[in-house]
Amino acid sequence: MLWLAGCGPKCIKLEINVDLKCNMFAVYGFALLCWVSVSHAAPPACEKLLRPLEQLDFQHLEGRWAMVAGSVSDPAHLEKFKSRDSASITFANTSDSSEITFMRVFGFDDSCRYSNSNITLQGSSFTFEDFNITVTVLYTSCSDCAVMRFDKSKQIRRLYLFSRRRAVGQEEMEEFGAQAACLNVSEPILMDPSKELCPEKVSHDPAAQTTENTEGQNA
Repeated sequence: MLWLAGCGPKCIKLEINVDLKCNMFAVYGFALLCWVSVSHAAPPACEKLLRPLEQLDFQHLEGRWAMVAGSVSDPAHLEKFKSRDSASITFANTSDSSEITFMRVFGFDDSCRYSNSNITLQGSSFTFEDFNITVTVLYTSCSDCAVMRFDKSKQIRRLYLFSRRRAVGQEEMEEFGAQAACLNVSEPILMDPSKELCPEKVSHDPAAQTTENTEGQNA
């Protein structure tokens, strides 16, 4: 039996089942805690956003991918990236199934620049030996996208979002933006999907080949 303190002559007696009260308090407290946790849920951790794919599958990579957006770590490369009208990559098989041709195509004004490299898939990554650049393919919830992290000497240089489409949805871009933020690179720059991609062919112009080799270093 408990009395309400400070109620004067109008006090009333309350009969309380202490065990029941304690149990109800625990239930309400737990429910409140769960609501607070959900309503203030943090975005996915960087560890999850930046986790590499366990194993690259050539059948998934094979063919052409259009660049949708990119982020860079070096401000000097930012303007060069913005000057591109379009960009795409293509994975193609060669006579040796373990060796793959990786083609990069960039559109600038009315010209196209091509660069080819032979790569070997190793787990979640592949390497451009000539330029000491390692490309790691990261997880993405977008089924027809590929997020690629370009590192040189183990330092992040660029983060690119490729897709079978020319543009992706808002949620997919938000996920890529979060990945860029985790890596502390620039805010993603969107490619213009209205600009045509260069045709899939390799230039045989020696002068163009010199430009292509230089471009390969900047991927």
